[in-house]
Amino acid sequence: MKKIKSILLNIAVINSIIFSLPFGEGWGGAFCQDVHFSQYSQTPLLVNPALTGAFNGNHRAIVNFKDQWKTATNGSPYRTYAFSYDAGLFKEKWENSFLGAGLSVFSDKAGDTEMGITQANISLASFLSLNESNMISVGLQGGFAQRSINNEKLRWSSQYVNGVYDPTAIPAETLSSESFGFGDVSAGVNWNYRKPQSDVMNTKGLVVNLGAGFFHVNKPKQKFYSIETEQLYSKFSVYGNVYIELNSNSTALLPSVLYFKQGPTQEFLIGTYLRYTLKDNSDYTGIAKQTALSIGGYLRAKDAFIPAVMLEVANFAFGVTYDINTSDLNEASKSRGGLEISVRYVNPNPFKSSKKGTTVKFM
Repeated sequence: MKKIKSILLNIAVINSIIFSLPFGEGWGGAFCQDVHFSQYSQTPLLVNPALTGAFNGNHRAIVNFKDQWKTATNGSPYRTYAFSYDAGLFKEKWENSFLGAGLSVFSDKAGDTEMGITQANISLASFLSLNESNMISVGLQGGFAQRSINNEKLRWSSQYVNGVYDPTAIPAETLSSESFGFGDVSAGVNWNYRKPQSDVMNTKGLVVNLGAGFFHVNKPKQKFYSIETEQLYSKFSVYGNVYIELNSNSTALLPSVLYFKQGPTQEFLIGTYLRYTLKDNSDYTGIAKQTALSIGGYLRAKDAFIPAVMLEVANFAFGVTYDINTSDLNEASKSRGGLEISVRYVNPNPFKSSKKGTTVKFM
């Protein structure tokens, strides 16, 4: 039993490196961390179900890809894929409220043993305007996940003879199953503030988002071994981001902060973008602003510095970040943490609106 625990913890060690606290004992260490992206603003449904539908438009689709630690793992990287679609329902019909509905899917695999998870979630959110400036939302998310591992690529201590690995040796212990599934339930709340439109006409725009998410409320059971069963740790997320217009609605600062805690692990990110909006001088399109370029960076505490660039063109946004390791993993990774790419599509065009004042309601 201890051998199985040890091997699975070794498989999961890559996950644990990015956190400031170590894994706990037992199977929980292999299961205690969820997937994570550096571009967390482009994975809203993984940050808080209450952000479902919280964007400037009616339909939104996002694709994410992350490839990390290829150097540190001798060419066996940790790859993560994600897709989400959400919609704002009744935004034009209901005066002081609307609904959000969405679907998110993600999958990742780590190392030679291909230990990973694939999960699909359905999210619902309800938004209520308290007044011209303040809006709150609550969200609920439910889904199903499957964890898996390639048992044939595991190496057991009993397969080492006189210190030499013998692949033909029959292991003394084996997993009872290479995969298992479980249901998952999450929830969250978000507060959005937007400077009143009457003030924006004469001063700079300001938007603030604060929220918290509570994931794995049901603490689903996790097991690869028939005898031992442990529960997945619940995860808490707390975040804040601000949109501050600096100059004639064309330049804005977007500082943000995010904190995750899941069992004995935690993650803290802080950073900002500087966003510059390019104007389209055409009077025929009816579009005042078509393109925006954002450049910035984030710091993940005790782990990495993350340069970031995002280009928004009409309905599309393209984001690129790169994790530069600053932790002890740097010796193995040579500072090469990982590349992350995101592509977002929003309809209707979020730039298409009045030329007066800020068009930003959400971020």
